[in-house]
Amino acid sequence: MPQNGNIRPGESTVSKRVKVEIYDQTYHIGSELDEAYVEQLAAYVDTKMRAVAEATQTVDSLRVAVLAALAIADELQTLRQTHGELDGALRERAERCLKLVERALKQSA
Repeated sequence: MPQNGNIRPGESTVSKRVKVEIYDQTYHIGSELDEAYVEQLAAYVDTKMRAVAEATQTVDSLRVAVLAALAIADELQTLRQTHGELDGALRERAERCLKLVERALKQSA
């Protein structure tokens, strides 16, 4: 939990154990995250692992897990890159708007 006491999305204030199933294996996850959120994450990982297993015809669950982790990491990196690009474009627009406002203020003074 953040030090300032604010709770982030999916987070609760009490640590609890959540039972989830990923790729036909049961896991008991100790977490401060909301139970439904942990279940949602587990379902996402399960879906990714099943997609990787089907696409690669791999039966080794460790190999499937590593390949699924790489696919999820790729998704995360792509989103981070896109977020960074959007953040940069937004910053540029804000700077242009600020210059326009400053110019308008100078002209009206």
